Amino acid sequence: MTSTRFSHLTLLIAVLLLSAACSPAALTPTTAPIAATNAPTVATVGAFPTVVTLPTEVPAAVESAAQRPAWQTLALTDARTGASFTLADFAGKTVYVEPMATWCTNCRAQQQIVREARTQLGDTDFVYLSLSVETTISGSTLAQYAQNENFGWTFAVATPELLGALVAQFGRTISNPPSTPHFIIAPDGTFSALASGQHSQSQLVEALTAARGA
Repeated sequence: MTSTRFSHLTLLIAVLLLSAACSPAALTPTTAPIAATNAPTVATVGAFPTVVTLPTEVPAAVESAAQRPAWQTLALTDARTGASFTLADFAGKTVYVEPMATWCTNCRAQQQIVREARTQLGDTDFVYLSLSVETTISGSTLAQYAQNENFGWTFAVATPELLGALVAQFGRTISNPPSTPHFIIAPDGTFSALASGQHSQSQLVEALTAARGA
């Protein structure tokens, strides 16, 4: 009798073990969470470890956009066309920015040199922007000034917000037109220090070409 009970007990344990092994929970693969890191991460699927390699570099375009300062994303209005744009819209091109005023004779003389540099370099890879620091001037008045002087590139009136941001970035000289302030933005959004004083056509061409190749 004891031998029979022991055999029944052994059979019952075997059945229970077989049921546990075949249950849905035992057949469901488990995956460890993948950490947001550039190092390889091991995820366990069932009993087999799987190495998942995450990207080690951020795409260049995303990285460039993330690095651009806020003032490059502030809206401006083309004085001629009325179209809205930002400096960041010119990503991939080299941008020459000259803060100016319509009453400034030094600005006019420097922009005549810019016109010569533009004739030499063209508009395919380069953008030229004359930015009026007279924040209250109308776009139509600025456009008329550009037409009268035969300056064929983009003109825009700086907003108070943009002008304040530029002063914070470059210093107060940028808001003083007679000092002929100007700077260059490279295709990746990086930018030069503020320059002032009149520069020759060859100097501008050299600086713009260097920024293009940087």
